[in-house]
Formats: sequence, C-alpha cells, structure tokens
Amino acid sequence: MIGEQELRQALARIRQKTDAKPRLGLVLGSGLGEYGDHLPNAIAVPYGEIPHMPVSTVAGHKGQFLINEDVVCMQGRFHYYEGYDMNEVVMGVRLMRLMGVKTLVLTNAAGGVEPTFAEGTLMLLTDHINFMGQNPLRGPNLDFLGPRFPDMSHCYSLRLRHMAKQTASTLGILLAEGVYCAFSGPSYETPEEVRMARKMGAQAVGMSTVPECIAAVHCGMEVLGISCITNAAAGVKDQSLSHQDIIAVTQRVKGDFTRLIDGICQKILAQP
Repeated sequence: MIGEQELRQALARIRQKTDAKPRLGLVLGSGLGEYGDHLPNAIAVPYGEIPHMPVSTVAGHKGQFLINEDVVCMQGRFHYYEGYDMNEVVMGVRLMRLMGVKTLVLTNAAGGVEPTFAEGTLMLLTDHINFMGQNPLRGPNLDFLGPRFPDMSHCYSLRLRHMAKQTASTLGILLAEGVYCAFSGPSYETPEEVRMARKMGAQAVGMSTVPECIAAVHCGMEVLGISCITNAAAGVKDQSLSHQDIIAVTQRVKGDFTRLIDGICQKILAQP
C-alpha cells in the first residue's frame, strides 16, 4: 500500500532535486512522451530514483518526471496490466498534487469505437466508463488528500473542455469529443467487448487514464483528458492491432498534438 508515509518519502527525494511548485501537471501517454522533451529548463527525475515509485515497462514510456517552475510532466505512466496495484498506478498523480499541481492534463492513445473517427483524430474526453474492475480509492482513505466519497459528476472539467475547444478552433485542429471506456488489458478488446462499449455510450477504448482521473478528482485537481485515436477498435474495421502501429500513428500526429497541448497549457498558466 502506498500511503501517506510512502508519498512523503517520495516527495522528499524529489525535493532534493528541485523545490519547484508547478501548478500544471501532464501525463503523456503511449508515443506522446516526446512532448516533454520541449519543456524549458526542466529537471529530470527518473522514477527509479524515487522511493516506492513503480517504473514504466511499456515501449513509448520513458519513465521520468520532467519538472520546471510551472509544469511537471510524467513522461510515461503506469498501467494496471503491468502488475501494479491501483494505488501504485496513481502514485505519480498524487505526487504531482503534493508538489503543488492544481490542474492535470491526461493524454492517451486509444482505440476508436466511433466508426467516423479516423486514425490520428484527437478526442476530448467528456466522461469515462470504468470497466477495469478496480478503483484506486479502494482501501483506507487517504484523508490528507481527499474525501472518502468524491463526486465524479464533472470529472473532466467543463471549463477546461471549453478552453481546449477554443484553442483547437483557433489553431485549426479538429478536436472530436467523446466518452472513454477503460478496460484492464493488456489484451486488446474483442469485437463483442467493443460493441458492448459502444452500446454503453463510449466513443473510444483504452487501458489507462481512468484511475488517474479518479485519483486526481479525489485530491482536488481540475482534470482535462485528450485521447489520440490511433486505430479503429476491434470489429470496427477488418484489421489486426499492434502496439507498433499505435506508436507510428502518434508520431504522425505529434505536430498537431504538440500545438494543441502548448496552446492549452499557455491558457491555463495565463490564469491566476
């Protein structure tokens, strides 16, 4: 169990490298980690140097914090399917909050359930469906972070979504909207599971983001979520799925992704 003591010890190690108190946090998903390389004056803190911290084991996830005065990036996340407990999966998000982060931008690579979404479409998350069978708040509540029963009615901030849509419109970037359904993985969803997700109201499926959103809302963060639709989910088209193909699509759209995230971050940081 990653409790208050373990989180405080991890924070103390980060504070040995930097005393920055960034207001904005970014979690960079599969193939999107290169965005963090452009963060100015950032100090890198590898996860392996932080007590109790998991390490990223998936290709496309470097496995480090990048921290400057305003922003902290997780260049690589942790997934439930890697064998970690849920409280380990969300440890990075909780450390961001303890560093000072109030606003969190979550990104991921996702499969498109909506047939009209082309590969490379960027999708703003309006809500999510937790089909992972686990919740990161299970167990003793960490009262110093948040309440036992957090309200998830607006887990993806309406204010931030409006800001993201304005930014995309100004930049001429198509930004779709939809519901993200999280499965545990690591196997991709079957065609019938995808059809079930569509019937439940989902436009995209993936294996991350939902635990981080829940943990962030629990500790009082305002959350924005953006998916890169890297492929049609199983059964939507007659094709096979591979992680290598997913990374290739994220590389193709990284220009628009970078411009969009830059624009959103500038708007967030311009506010008091």
